[in-house]
Amino acid sequence: MSESSTSNRSENRPSGGASGEQGGGRSEPARRGSGGGPAGSRGRTTIADGVVQKIAGMAARDVVGVHAMGGGMARTFGAVRDRVPGGGQSSSVTRGVKAEVGEVQTALDLEIVIDYGVSISDVARSVRENVVSAVERMTGLEVVEVNIAVSDVRLPDEEDDDEDDQDRPRLQ
Repeated sequence: MSESSTSNRSENRPSGGASGEQGGGRSEPARRGSGGGPAGSRGRTTIADGVVQKIAGMAARDVVGVHAMGGGMARTFGAVRDRVPGGGQSSSVTRGVKAEVGEVQTALDLEIVIDYGVSISDVARSVRENVVSAVERMTGLEVVEVNIAVSDVRLPDEEDDDEDDQDRPRLQ
């Protein structure tokens, strides 16, 4: 085969496709249509810290033994803010939760108030498991750590700051 016929054949192909094999043109449309990978891997998804904070806050509150989220001052200001029109319910969901979100991993810090009489280590383990499960399932991020700080214990005779928390369903 002459050199000129080989070069004519390869001019119509993408670079790297001048092998001279029969039927080489069939692979060209497949390459163009694939765009470099499956549709689910094209583009980029970013997840805001606040999204992970809400998911983690909801998951932590679902655990039996968790009375509230956040430290004393945060709960006081949050209770006032929740009663002000426009204060927003979303702020109470993220109260006591801090998230650091990277491209594929996240780390969480939670501050909780537990009910008197429950095992702190058991509640912390359950919170950690529930938060990791919910965040990884919903975001696809790997949770590298969930740090839990128990800031208070809710005694049975104390007034309840979070009246709306009493009727919520809890996991056991």
